[in-house]
Amino acid sequence: MPHQPVVVITGASSGIGAALARRLGRSAFPLVLAARRAGALRTVGDEIGGDILLVPADVTRRADVNRIRDETLARFGHIDVWINNAGRGINVPVLELSDEQFDEMMAVNVKSALYGMQSVIPHFKQRARGHLINVSSFLSRVPLATYRSAYNAAKAALNALTANLRMDLRRDYPDVHVSLVMPGMVTTEFARNALGGTPSMTWASARPGAPAPIIQNADDVAAAIEALIAEPRTELYTQDGQLEMVLRYYKDVGGFERNL
Repeated sequence: MPHQPVVVITGASSGIGAALARRLGRSAFPLVLAARRAGALRTVGDEIGGDILLVPADVTRRADVNRIRDETLARFGHIDVWINNAGRGINVPVLELSDEQFDEMMAVNVKSALYGMQSVIPHFKQRARGHLINVSSFLSRVPLATYRSAYNAAKAALNALTANLRMDLRRDYPDVHVSLVMPGMVTTEFARNALGGTPSMTWASARPGAPAPIIQNADDVAAAIEALIAEPRTELYTQDGQLEMVLRYYKDVGGFERNL
């Protein structure tokens, strides 16, 4: 089997991160798995086995993110792919958000990824190659679940940081790839762990003509990310029809919203 890249995955103790770790582990990728819940992280690691490093860490702390990088370099000598996957949702409408709720969404979904970018990109620049993957959300582009307001806003901020970083690197570092992944609705612990609970999906069924949400499982998204590692691209929507919906939204925001 050819040499596989060294991959760092944050938020690897459950959901998309754990599914991706299992998938890559089956293909003998050297893996570094990071998450706040050490026990759950060990469980995932025990399932995978192989060439794996577990790093319990809180990615909302810059020092912890730097430690993930440093322990990876100490173990493997280099990093090929860094995946900022850690995140948390919230289900509170705009007018009911507290300062604490908004700050937490920005810390978990944006600042953690910023710390990852600032930690690993200098290493990629030194090697003149590497692949950064930021996991965002389809909901950052279209207002289909307004009760996730601050989560959607945080992921929109992540989108902007990702695009700006890619533009900063593209001329001098063409082999440092920066990708954004846009999952839709995914069956993971994410909804159960969202702040404020998760309401039923009434937006589709309550609006005549609105499409019913398509639910993916975490392994579907993991398969898409594995393909992205093999063939980097700038953005990846993980469900058919998502890009078309986004294009319709930005072509006529008012018309799109009136039809929801």
